[in-house]
Amino acid sequence: MSTKTKVDYDYTTGKVAQTGRKSNLSMFMIMLGFTFFSASMWVGQQMAAGLDFKGFILAMLLGGVILGAYTGALGYIGAESGLTLDLLARKSFGVKGSWLPSAMISFTQVGWFGVGLAMFAIPVAKEILGLEVTPDHMPTVGYLLVAVAGLLMTASAYFGIKSLTVVSYIAVPLVAILGTVAMVLAIKRGDAGLVEQFSRGAKDMSIIAGAGLVIGSFVSGGTATPNFTRFAKNAKVGLWVTVVAFFIGNSLMFLFGAVSSIYAGGNDIFEVMLNLNLFYFAILVLGLNIWTTNDNALYTAGLGLSNITGISKKTMVLISGVIGTVAAVWLYWNFCDWLNVLNCTLPPVGIILILSYFCNRKRYLEDNMPAITVNWWAVVGVVAGAVVANLVKWGIPSFNGMAVAAVCFLIGEAVRKK
Repeated sequence: MSTKTKVDYDYTTGKVAQTGRKSNLSMFMIMLGFTFFSASMWVGQQMAAGLDFKGFILAMLLGGVILGAYTGALGYIGAESGLTLDLLARKSFGVKGSWLPSAMISFTQVGWFGVGLAMFAIPVAKEILGLEVTPDHMPTVGYLLVAVAGLLMTASAYFGIKSLTVVSYIAVPLVAILGTVAMVLAIKRGDAGLVEQFSRGAKDMSIIAGAGLVIGSFVSGGTATPNFTRFAKNAKVGLWVTVVAFFIGNSLMFLFGAVSSIYAGGNDIFEVMLNLNLFYFAILVLGLNIWTTNDNALYTAGLGLSNITGISKKTMVLISGVIGTVAAVWLYWNFCDWLNVLNCTLPPVGIILILSYFCNRKRYLEDNMPAITVNWWAVVGVVAGAVVANLVKWGIPSFNGMAVAAVCFLIGEAVRKK
C-alpha cells in the first residue's frame, strides 16, 4: 500500500528547491503587489503638504534609492539562500534567538493586516454607503465588510505563494492602470498644473525629512523581502525585481497620495475616483490595493509564528487572520501610532540578517553555519537599535537604528572569531 507524501509548496522549514522557483514575471508581480500599500498614500499626502514638486521628486528618489538598497540586499539573500526571514534569523540570531525577530515582524504584520481591513471597510461604509462612522461607532454593515475582506485575504495567504501569485497577477495591472488614469483625470480637471498645485501652501519640510518618510513608509514590511524572493530563479533576479518593484510600487503610491491631497483634499486615490464618479472602480482599486499587501503581511506573520510555535504555517495564518479581522476596527482607531513605533524596530533586524549573511556567506551556502541557541549580540543590537530609532530625533530613525544594531552585531562577530 503506497502513501502519498505531502508536498510543502511554501518550503516553510527548508530551502526552496529549484523546481519550486517562479518565473521572473511572477516574482515581479508578487513584489510589485507587495508594495501597493494604501498607508503609503498617507506618506505621499504628508510630502505634498511640506514639499514643492521638485523637492517631492528628489525626496522620493533619495528615499527610494536607500530603501531599494536595503530591500535589494535582502532580496538577493533570500533568492540565493532560498530561505525565509525566520530561517535566516535562526542562523544569525540563534535557534531561540530567532523568536525575537519572528515575534516582532509577526506582531507588526498582523497589526497592519487589521488596519488594512478597516482602511477598506470604513471608506466604503462612509463614502459609498453613506453611513456614519466614528471612533466610537461602526455600523453593522461596516463590520460585515471587515469580515468578508478578512475572509478573502486570509484565504489567499492560507493557500500560500501560489495564491499570492494569482492575486498579484489580477490586482497589480488593475490598480496601476486605473489609479494612474484617475490621477491624470484629476490633474486635467484641476484649476492648475501639477507643479503650480504643489507650490501652494506652507513648504516647510526638508528633502532629507521627506526621504526619511519614504524610507519609513515600507522599511518594516521590506524586512520580510526574503520570504518572497526565495522563490526567484537566482540571486540577481531576486535583487533586480525587488529594487525595481519597490521603486515603481512605492513611487506610484506616493504620487497617488500626493495628487489626491492637492487636488481632492483626500488621503488616497479612492477619494479622487469618487470625485470623478468612478464609484465601482474606486471600490475595486481600494480593495485590490489593500489585498495585495494584506495577504503578504499575513503570510509573513504565519511563517514567523510557525517558527516560534512549531505549528504549521497554514494554521498560524488562520489564527492570525482571525485575530487581525476581529481587532481590525480597534487597530485602525487606536494602534496606527504604535505600529509606526514598531516599524522602527524592524530595520535593525534586517541589517543584522544582511551582515550575518555576507560575513558568513560560504557557510550559509554550504549549510554548515554553526547552530547556537541565542546570539546575544544580535538580540542586544535589535533592542538597542529599536530604542535609538524611536528616541533619537536627529537624522533618519531607521538609519539610526540600523547603525546601532550593526555596531553591536559586528562587535559580537569580532569577539566570536577571536
